[in-house]
Amino acid sequence: MNDNVYVLDHPLIQHKLSILRDKDTGTKMFRELVSEIAMLMCYEATRDIPLKEVDVETPVAIARTKVIAGRKLAFVPILRAGLGMVDGVLNLVPSAKVGHIGMYRDPETMEPVNYYCKLPADLPEREVIVLDPMLATGGSAIDAVNTIKKYNPKSIKFMCIIAAPEGLKAFTDAHPEIHVYCASKDIKLNEHSYIIPGLGDAGDRIFGTK
Repeated sequence: MNDNVYVLDHPLIQHKLSILRDKDTGTKMFRELVSEIAMLMCYEATRDIPLKEVDVETPVAIARTKVIAGRKLAFVPILRAGLGMVDGVLNLVPSAKVGHIGMYRDPETMEPVNYYCKLPADLPEREVIVLDPMLATGGSAIDAVNTIKKYNPKSIKFMCIIAAPEGLKAFTDAHPEIHVYCASKDIKLNEHSYIIPGLGDAGDRIFGTK
């Protein structure tokens, strides 16, 4: 596996992922779990944000403390399933800006089709974390990152909940410098490019559509 791929095996993430996979988990709980897992994963994905020291006056004395050193974040969900991760990461970093990239997979060719892109105007000043619950073939993620790179952000990371080996290989071959965070590396893709064992269609389960 590429050195830039991180499988987050925290017990809380793994516990919630087990419930997420269950076919009997309803839409409301599924949506909440995606948000909670995204928040826990974001905690790990932002571990390398630099800090600076500042003086803070407490009720008792002056404390020498640390704050984030001015580097700004932007979250970019890949529509539509990536929207399910946004609330969770914003709970952790409420000052972050949010862009959107709209893509769908052509059912005949299985290739991604880009239909929407709206990103923060100050993206060159920001570190970007791209959000999508599933990394299957990797096509949508690769295309999304290609688009974001045109705006010259400070850095890009990719965060998904479940990844297929085929998608990880394709993505890391295309963007070897980008750090990828996932909660599980699953077994394989099936003939319809669904992740096995996976959790089904994340977008359908988040939004209650079939």
